[in-house]
Amino acid sequence: MAPPLLTLDGILLTFGGTPLLDGAELSASTGDRIALVGRNGSGKSTLLKIAAGQIEPQDGKIFRKPSATIRYLPQSPDMEGFATVRAYVEAGLGPADDPHRPTYLLDHLGLTGEEDPEQLSGGEARRAALARVMAPEPDILLLDEPTNHLDLATIEWLEDELNRSSSALVVISHDRRFLERVSRATVWLDRGRTRRLEKGFAHYEEWRDTILEEEEREQHKLGRQIVREEHWLRYGVTARRKRNMRRLGELQTMRSRFRGHRGAEGVATIQASDANESGKLVIEARNIAKSYGDTTIVKDFSIRIQRGDRIGLVGPNGAGKTTLLKMLTGELAPDSGSVRLGTNLEIAALDQKREAVDPQETLAQYLTDGRGETVVVNGEERHVVSYMKDFLFKAEQARTPVRELSGGERARLILARVLSRPANLLVLDEPTNDLDMETLELLQELVAGFAGTVILVSHDRDFLDRTVTSIIAPDGGGRWVEYAGGYSDMLAQRGGTKLADRKAVAKLPQEGGGAGRSSAQAPKAASKKLSFKQKFALETLPEKMAAVSAAISALENDIADPDFYARNPASFQKTIAALDKERKTLAAMEEEWLELEMLREELEEG
Repeated sequence: MAPPLLTLDGILLTFGGTPLLDGAELSASTGDRIALVGRNGSGKSTLLKIAAGQIEPQDGKIFRKPSATIRYLPQSPDMEGFATVRAYVEAGLGPADDPHRPTYLLDHLGLTGEEDPEQLSGGEARRAALARVMAPEPDILLLDEPTNHLDLATIEWLEDELNRSSSALVVISHDRRFLERVSRATVWLDRGRTRRLEKGFAHYEEWRDTILEEEEREQHKLGRQIVREEHWLRYGVTARRKRNMRRLGELQTMRSRFRGHRGAEGVATIQASDANESGKLVIEARNIAKSYGDTTIVKDFSIRIQRGDRIGLVGPNGAGKTTLLKMLTGELAPDSGSVRLGTNLEIAALDQKREAVDPQETLAQYLTDGRGETVVVNGEERHVVSYMKDFLFKAEQARTPVRELSGGERARLILARVLSRPANLLVLDEPTNDLDMETLELLQELVAGFAGTVILVSHDRDFLDRTVTSIIAPDGGGRWVEYAGGYSDMLAQRGGTKLADRKAVAKLPQEGGGAGRSSAQAPKAASKKLSFKQKFALETLPEKMAAVSAAISALENDIADPDFYARNPASFQKTIAALDKERKTLAAMEEEWLELEMLREELEEG
């Protein structure tokens, strides 16, 4: 094993009350690829800052190899005092470093180097900061959320670049796929202490759950042991006084351990407020287009989004994802073409900029719009503190100003407000930014199980794979293509071409080549064959209809029992309602299948 370049041992740091770090450890050697994981607010960024020498702990030992170079990527880079991005990046080089490497990195990160640091967007600032820390090819790279505000193409390039690098790596990220691909070891920071697994992030969740289950068993055993000792002290045969005092002391120690145990952090409870069901057709766009000057953002794009669809939009920053999203939802008018919104739509939107939040407002005021102490969720009035707890906020935080929240806590708060609004169409622009792994898991379950329709923009490939039913991606020149399935399915249909390969994107096959549905095709060309989605529905609907028919038969048999109503009136009414719902479902399926079958016959005859 290589000698360590960096070692943190027994690190203690407290800001009053429960220590943030209590005996935390971290070591990095040549070739290490470490994922540093933990809940929002657990102290991950603080531990990384201690490793970088930006914060001094109150106790503990720190070793940094004197000849080792360390570079740290903060979440909010400071570029003050630099005239250009190139000057900022080159300032990170040492005397012996390659002077041409900044140009290579800036080019691959989509920057010229001549940009004014004060005019950069969040994504551009993150790219510039990445170029600065990676340019010297340091011995140790400490990266705090390197994928935040990066598009998929840049994330894919960054993965390849880090895997080629000889630098030891310690990285914090909420992007599961990124961590799986760059890590070989995992350090879990939990309740102030660290545990290390000599395997990559792909093995983390199973390892974490095993530890928590064992901890729960040990705590239960300790509780039972305390009960036995208390029983012995009260009713046992009196032994020598000295022995009794020893056992009493041991009991006090066990009680102290039991009371002092910091259980695992709570789990968020996330659910969306349901609105009335929308119409079957949610959005229909026909040949829509949008340009800004000489730049074509969207060209002849058509799509029908139906109730229950979950659509993901992906692509490089600047490709026009947000513009397309706004046109589809009616917020922005297209230059040409038409967009028709379905009936009974109730839209809840989470935008990329996370809407303006007054930093002086308290959490309770923000969630209730300053009206009283209650919020209405799913038609049920709830106290704001109870609703806050669903999103892992403590009761005492109700009067806390928003300005005191961390980035992850603010993301959770905005999500709580959006999801409290009744909706049958969720529009989510970068919903995963700043969320911790556990909250991401619950958001993913919410999106995947949402009864209405979802349109989302995301650079999180794992999240897309687990939630969406189709992907819309750019194809160059303002053309957009819809692919059935998640992000991995899209790659398969593109022949494995990543978004990072920008030159290959423009050469992707069109609908005739079987890769997807192109927005640039004329309506006649698009109508020459069924889309992948239509063919899939045509093949699977008969089986689904058979299952619903079987369910209807079973319900009708139940109702045919003459004693059913007398025996259980409430259950009888529920069965009647369920039967009515299943019959409507079957009618809708039959109508859809008939339309598709007629279309298929028409195309074959044509």
